[in-house]
Amino acid sequence: MEVDTHAVTPTEYMDEDPVNMTQPAQDELYSVAVLIDELKHEDIQLRLNAMKKLPIIADALGQERTREELIPFLRESIDDDDEVLLALAEELGKLTDAVGGPEYAHYLLVPLESIAAVEESTVRDRAVASLCTLADVLPQRQLNEYFVPLLKRLSMGEWFTSRTSATGLYAAVYRKSSKELQAELTSMFSQLVQDDSPMVRRAAAKALAQLAGQVAPEDIFETSVNWFHKLAQDDQDSVRLLTVESLAALAKLLTPEQNLEHLLPSFKSLADDKSWRVRYMVASKYVEISQAFGETIVREHFTAAFINLLRDPEGEVRTAAAGQVPGYAKLVEKSVILENLLPCVRDLVTDENQHARAALAKEISGLAPIVGQEATMEFLLPTFLQQLTDEFPDVRLNVISNLEVINQAIGIDRLSQALLPAIVELSEDKQWRIRLAIIEYIPLLAKQFGAKFFEEKLLSLCMSWLRDSVYSIREAATVNLKRLTEVFGGEWAKKAIIPQVLKMATELKYLYRMIMVSALTTMAEALPYEIINDSVLPTIMKLADDPIPNIRFSVAKSLEALVPLLKQTGDKAGLIPSTIKPALVKLSLDGDGDVKFFATRALESGTLN
Repeated sequence: MEVDTHAVTPTEYMDEDPVNMTQPAQDELYSVAVLIDELKHEDIQLRLNAMKKLPIIADALGQERTREELIPFLRESIDDDDEVLLALAEELGKLTDAVGGPEYAHYLLVPLESIAAVEESTVRDRAVASLCTLADVLPQRQLNEYFVPLLKRLSMGEWFTSRTSATGLYAAVYRKSSKELQAELTSMFSQLVQDDSPMVRRAAAKALAQLAGQVAPEDIFETSVNWFHKLAQDDQDSVRLLTVESLAALAKLLTPEQNLEHLLPSFKSLADDKSWRVRYMVASKYVEISQAFGETIVREHFTAAFINLLRDPEGEVRTAAAGQVPGYAKLVEKSVILENLLPCVRDLVTDENQHARAALAKEISGLAPIVGQEATMEFLLPTFLQQLTDEFPDVRLNVISNLEVINQAIGIDRLSQALLPAIVELSEDKQWRIRLAIIEYIPLLAKQFGAKFFEEKLLSLCMSWLRDSVYSIREAATVNLKRLTEVFGGEWAKKAIIPQVLKMATELKYLYRMIMVSALTTMAEALPYEIINDSVLPTIMKLADDPIPNIRFSVAKSLEALVPLLKQTGDKAGLIPSTIKPALVKLSLDGDGDVKFFATRALESGTLN
């Protein structure tokens, strides 16, 4: 490709005498000159920012100067920091219009080809993505004249990095190519499949799934299936594990009979691979692979392999397989679930690997609607109850997070006896993140239990979180009270929650008084105007004279938040002008700087008018 190697410089760009330009045009000219200068700056952040503004520079230069000057200038910047190259690779894929449209998009291939051969894999991947974008818009003539030679150069590159990038480009051009060119591309990709470098073979295995979808049905066995078999038998497990995704993609393209003959043996070999990493990949994709093969083949050939994965000696494999149990259960008969899968499930409940137990707890509720209420009561209920007493908190949390499904299957009465002790234990866990997680599930429990049962058994627990030693827990507790108000209604909150919150107004610890202000303010979003008037606002107003400045500025912030809520309901009692505004005026004169700031901000926000 003939390209002028003369690159634009800031000085040359400014040589365009702006005598007859308007001031905005002169400003733009100067700004672009600065950006071009920053592209060569020593500071990485400046270069990075300039790369991200390439569309602005190109637009100012115009299409011809972008092609003839800016692109060669960028090509000189290839030897640069990886982060800058990543930004450059991304932006080049967006400059089709800037260089003159699809007819001239091939100008962008030159710098991208160089970037596609660098050492950093994330940069190469971004360059490949941009090259694929350009391949989609290039006219057929330019594709054959510029893109295919680029692909050949990368495929035969001396360094593995260029050959690795080449594997990701074949799918972009294969279907657009003539039969003769497809034969040549097939030969080239076959060489990459058998490349001496494992990194190139891994890239080929990863690219195979997408390329297989571009191959004509009559050619799929000579190309995609043949490549798959070679890669699936590779001596490197890092290559074999990447063929698992290709297996699912290929199975979708073939008929059940073809899958049975050509792919099933490879599937069984991968599922029983000597490397646990390959078995892990099969286990994590088991449902997807099963759906691709079809229910007929699955029922006859897949259950035995799945049971082996559920009982695999490696905990990581069992963990991955446990997460696939409900999905696989949908593809087989109920008798298979009861006779083959549930015994494995019972073993996993007491598995020595805590992550396997947690993965099962997260997914096992999905079995309930599949096997029905009777089988759930007989086989799954004991499992749920046992998981609720597991020593690993994540197991208990995962069961509780799926409570709604379990409740629909067996009813809350049977479940609550084991559930409540687990909730209390989790709420007192020494890890604050566990306590935080259980708070998030409380509104779900409230819906299942009902107001009376919840008030008797769990409300005191919710109130205790307001006094937790960790701020995030206290903050989450205030949001929890609001969500409970949304579940049970304002009148219930007025009777059950607000009296307990108001007691905190007299606490000696100022932190408790602060969290009370926060709780009332947060709850107000779900409360009717009358309750805000009768209970919330009077209590907050009493604390406007609190001796602790933190309490007073919390009051100022609270009053600012309450104004929009009162306006939404029409402020029938005129609380904003009669109560809130005078209080904020008084706080704006406070001797403490923070109190004065928040009160003044509220007064100047415009919401009081």
